Amino acid sequence: MTPVLDHRDVILRPVVSEKSYALLADNVYTFIVAPQATKPEIRAAVEAIFEVEVVKVNTLRRKGKRRHNRRNNTWGRRPDTKRALVTLAAGDSIDLFEA
Repeated sequence: MTPVLDHRDVILRPVVSEKSYALLADNVYTFIVAPQATKPEIRAAVEAIFEVEVVKVNTLRRKGKRRHNRRNNTWGRRPDTKRALVTLAAGDSIDLFEA
C-alpha cells in the first residue's frame, strides 16, 4: 500500500524543454512527478493545485544518464525520473511562468 501524498509532494516541478513547449499548443503539460505517484493521484494533484479539468494523464519513466567524472576518473549516474504528460480540457490552461 502506497502512502497518501500531499498534492505538492506529487507534482515536483514542470519540465522546461523545447518538446514540452511544443506540446503546449495541444494543451499538454509535462511535469516531473514523484516516482510512486499513480495516474489518479497525479490527476487529483493537478486539478487541486491549478484548478483546471484534466482529460488524460500519461506517465513515463526515464532512466538517468551515465556520466563520467574526469577529475576522479569515475562513473556516476543522474537520478531516474518519472514524468507525467497531462492533457487539459479545451479552454483550460496553466500559467507556468507567473510574474
